[in-house]
Amino acid sequence: MKIAIAAEGKNENDEISQVYGRANYFLIFEDKKLVKTINNPFKVGGGGAGFGVTQMLAKEEIDLVIAGKFGEKVINYLKEKNIDYKEISDKKANEVL
Repeated sequence: MKIAIAAEGKNENDEISQVYGRANYFLIFEDKKLVKTINNPFKVGGGGAGFGVTQMLAKEEIDLVIAGKFGEKVINYLKEKNIDYKEISDKKANEVL
């Protein structure tokens, strides 16, 4: 299972981002090991960040994404892409694995 965690920083000791589309980084885990860190290209700019992130994560073949909060429209798009989601706040990335 591939898990993406929206994070404030680049490593697994960093806090989970409170926002999905505008998270600073996405940490990609396989078998509870950090395998990739993605600097979120959608963290600044116009609208549609959540949709861009979802497309990016779908290309990475992510099964589950974790962030502090997801918007309603993005939740529907995640479902379309067969990506599960979980809202978790006030924890570090490595604490939720």
